[in-house]
Amino acid sequence: MIPTPRVRVAHLLRAISFLVFAAIAGDVAVHAAPAKVVFLAGPKDHGRPGRHEYEKDLRTLAWCLEHSPNLPGVQTEFHVGRAPRDLEVFKGVAAIVIESSSDRSEEEIHPLFPADPLTNHHGYDDETTAWLKSLDALFKEQKTGVVILHYANWAENWAARGYHMTWVGGLWVQMVSRNPVDEWSMTPLAPEHAILRGVRPWTYRDEMFCRFHLPDDARRTNLLLGTPGEDKVGIGPQVASWACRRDDGGRGFVYGGVDWHENMKIEDYRRFLLNGITWAARLEVPKGGVDSPLPEGFQTKSE
Repeated sequence: MIPTPRVRVAHLLRAISFLVFAAIAGDVAVHAAPAKVVFLAGPKDHGRPGRHEYEKDLRTLAWCLEHSPNLPGVQTEFHVGRAPRDLEVFKGVAAIVIESSSDRSEEEIHPLFPADPLTNHHGYDDETTAWLKSLDALFKEQKTGVVILHYANWAENWAARGYHMTWVGGLWVQMVSRNPVDEWSMTPLAPEHAILRGVRPWTYRDEMFCRFHLPDDARRTNLLLGTPGEDKVGIGPQVASWACRRDDGGRGFVYGGVDWHENMKIEDYRRFLLNGITWAARLEVPKGGVDSPLPEGFQTKSE
């Protein structure tokens, strides 16, 4: 039987409705594999062994992505310290992942933003300004996803703050935000979102950057609620992670944790981070989440 025009229209409307819902939930993969993810790790510029191990954290996540049995076709590239000021490095990149110190101190290094004390606090020298504008334009053109973890969410320079708001829709602000160490119970807030596929609640010890500057924004989905066990600073439950869809079609993913390197052993925590990177790269997150064992000989302390 040949469908009537009315039936064909009804089928089309149902299909459109499904695609719209799937896109909102993050279910539609729009970046064909292979996908390249660039990891930008700060050096070990402070902290005790096992904490703020930016390079080790990101190398673990990169290895997990490349060896996942249910996420084929991901390629990774790694840079430690200041990012290369060469746009060729970022061409064709599906997502970048940043874990580092902030820009607040001359003694610490952020891969993209110069130390704020060396600037006028509102912007940068001409060369840096031109470089960041070119990088931002490339990200918009390519719909490159941006993932920012832990201390790298802290931005002092107003130009850096502007890029945070553009790329991920929020940031950590001194004197307003908080970063307490506690036993945190992590509860999914949007179980329908692709980043939370296969992720169950977990509890662990972490320094949680939280109480972010998060303006009302329909493009943002809050993903995790972190509840501190002792709560010595009296902040109560806090949004610890979110995902956002940029107007240019790119995506942003933020998580305030990732202090102790040994926490990578926690399966739900690790899967959550891998799902977030995958989603930011506009890849399909597997139904049960990204599956990946840890590298053989996984280390938890600095040598």
